[in-house]
Amino acid sequence: MRSFDFAPLYRATVGFDRVADLMDRVLSADVAQPTYPPYNIEKTAEDAYRISIAVAGFSPEELSVEVKDGSLHVAARKAEGEAERSYLHRGIATRAFERRFALADHVKVTGAAHEHGMLHIDLAREIPEEAKPRRIEIARAAGEAPAIEAKAETVN
Repeated sequence: MRSFDFAPLYRATVGFDRVADLMDRVLSADVAQPTYPPYNIEKTAEDAYRISIAVAGFSPEELSVEVKDGSLHVAARKAEGEAERSYLHRGIATRAFERRFALADHVKVTGAAHEHGMLHIDLAREIPEEAKPRRIEIARAAGEAPAIEAKAETVN
């Protein structure tokens, strides 16, 4: 595995620490990502998304959804003290899990719902007014005359 040193990037940029941290996190992440539980990420509108996670066998009380440090944490643990059952075949996995999703800037979790064995987490990108692009009017220097507008004339 290669390792990259991002120290020169930190020295040559101002305000891009999050980008360098993201690159560092991506390159240092384990190659083998967990595949349980399966999930979908869909775009439901221009600035809206939904993460759907298959959580068959878990009740809403056994699930946990948290947002901290710019990432979404979803975890599930079966309640203790449940009566042991004798299975002839067990194909529905109800093992504990924890999934993390990195959230982009200005993405907020708007809600979560548990239905038909699926956990749906709705997200929306809400860009604040001060972060939206805006046009800056350029002021003229003191004493500078406004530019004279040339008019087109017909010449015979």
